[in-house]
Amino acid sequence: MNVILIGYMASGKSSVGKILAEKLKFEFIDLDDYIEMKEQDTIKHIFKKKGEIYFRKLETKYLKEILESQDNVVLSLGGGTPCYGNNMHFIRENKNAKSIYFKTSIPTLVDRLKTEKAKRPLIAHIDSDEMLVEFIGKHLFERSQFYNLAEITVTTDNKTKKQIVEDVLLALF
Repeated sequence: MNVILIGYMASGKSSVGKILAEKLKFEFIDLDDYIEMKEQDTIKHIFKKKGEIYFRKLETKYLKEILESQDNVVLSLGGGTPCYGNNMHFIRENKNAKSIYFKTSIPTLVDRLKTEKAKRPLIAHIDSDEMLVEFIGKHLFERSQFYNLAEITVTTDNKTKKQIVEDVLLALF
């Protein structure tokens, strides 16, 4: 079984995913890290050099590569991955995959993201908390239709990583 973690950036997919993988004795893969390794380039540089459409095609290519060739993996997707190409359909059709949406409120996301904007190409240009709230709200509105296709939804607000892992394990088994 592969566990696919989806949700907005800073929802906890990677940090919780590592702990979850350890508990399950699975390998942990962050799709962005995997892309950087395969492409020998940073996400930020790929975005800048080739653009978002090129990057989204890479996400689809490597998502399929991982799901078709690996087992017992906790896979953390980028926030936009489920929303492009046929990615969510591919995940849902994969009988060996369980998708989990880490649902996180806008205030929590803003709190987590305001200190790491420089590392996030999609929000690096945003100057104020108010603009960040507006950007995240618009994005979540657009993306929630894809996120809500996940088989399992786990809310992450006001929970420790350990509590989120426990929620995921209860939902899986």
